Amino acid sequence: MTAPSGKIQEFHKEQFLISTDPSRLDVSAIHAFLTRSWWADGISKETVARALANSLCFGVYDGQKQIGFGRVISDFATYAYLCDDYILEEYRGKGLGSWLMECILRHPDLQGLRRWMLIAQEPRLYAKFGFQPLVAPQMNMELLNADIYKKAPPHVA
Repeated sequence: MTAPSGKIQEFHKEQFLISTDPSRLDVSAIHAFLTRSWWADGISKETVARALANSLCFGVYDGQKQIGFGRVISDFATYAYLCDDYILEEYRGKGLGSWLMECILRHPDLQGLRRWMLIAQEPRLYAKFGFQPLVAPQMNMELLNADIYKKAPPHVA
């Protein structure tokens, strides 16, 4: 998915590139990382591809190699959910995670939103950008199917 404006955004820093061009995404690389993450262990490549097709995605590249990723699910008017963001381990410590967050938060089609959400085990990076624990956790609810990626898909007749 491209943003409502339809414009692909690109950001450059040294030899690195962040792009919202969906044709650049390496679905196999994203899937490989997500299958070893705490939040998407066991996710199928087909599910990853469907998620990418329905989200605003930010690929992080060193030349042609995809080294990071982030995706935003949004109505582009009031709400955005940031998920699946990562930088490969061998590229961490270079400020690329912070740069990815800066690029996502300044994307023109994600301005003026009332609420951003994310789930993080280690929230330090996100706190630098103003994210904080829920103001009213008692008002937030979820329907969580935690093991869904590890279960066999339902049989469709």
